[in-house]
Amino acid sequence: MTHQNWGASPGSPRRWRAVDGIVLLDKPQGLTSTQALQRVRRHLQAEKAGHAGTLDPMATGMLPLCFGQATKACGTLLGRSKAYSATVLLGVATDTGDAEGQPVVEVDVPAYDADRLERALAALRGERLQVPPMYSALKRDGRPLYELARQGIEVEREARLITIMSLVVTGRGDRTLDIEVVCSKGTYVRVLAEEIAAGLGTRAHLVALRRLWVEPFESAAMVSLAEIEATPAAEVTHAPWLAAVDSAFPDVPVLKLNAGQALQLCKGRTLPCPAGLPSAAHYRAYDPAGRFLGLVEPGAAGRLQVQRLFVPGAGTNGDGPKT
Repeated sequence: MTHQNWGASPGSPRRWRAVDGIVLLDKPQGLTSTQALQRVRRHLQAEKAGHAGTLDPMATGMLPLCFGQATKACGTLLGRSKAYSATVLLGVATDTGDAEGQPVVEVDVPAYDADRLERALAALRGERLQVPPMYSALKRDGRPLYELARQGIEVEREARLITIMSLVVTGRGDRTLDIEVVCSKGTYVRVLAEEIAAGLGTRAHLVALRRLWVEPFESAAMVSLAEIEATPAAEVTHAPWLAAVDSAFPDVPVLKLNAGQALQLCKGRTLPCPAGLPSAAHYRAYDPAGRFLGLVEPGAAGRLQVQRLFVPGAGTNGDGPKT
């Protein structure tokens, strides 16, 4: 998760403003996630911005950008499932695991049939451990691993628990495989490509990667950078591609409050749990005007307490008693 809170630099004519919402950017190839975020943020003139889930410069596809109050949802989105399509080139390994790296070894690709391919895929599905690559943003002693890798330094990386919910081949060439994968956070598709190749007795790297969706936006439309920048600055806060903050929580039950309850909640105080409220881990709270206030959860003595507020200046520390 990346949060950035920019203000106008000395002498700068730009005026930042409060913008709340989520943009599902179709990140173009060649930009880092931060560069893409900065471009959109400047066009929106948004004071506060962050992105949920880094995409490599080579990759394209869904990059959720969070602005204003929505930056509080970045952590939630970062932890959700994601889906990718990718093209794997068999027989050649690179130092980065993708086409941006330098080839380090070239080997034969043994003949394999559909059964052997399926066995290789089946071994990778489900919950298991995966060792992150050296070319990653993970840090060791405060330094990103990719900085060490560029110096030819390799350090031991702890394997992380991941889940591959779905892994299928959608196309096959002489030396290529097109795959689609649905996976948990922390999964490196570059490493997955290498693992598939190992199951076939060869080496590989990614030559294309696209993120298809990030939960809960499985069926949501993405917007291109060109479309965003073609929208007049005066219209961006009403653009259809700027989704509401609560779109990050579509499956959370709704709790409608009266004016008094809304006021108490925004002060960070607990509320009596309404009769007949369905059992849930948390609820989306709204004021009488339909404004999304935040998330509440069952607390002690049959009362509801703030889990996270999404309104400016609310709560004892701007966010309620629990953040």
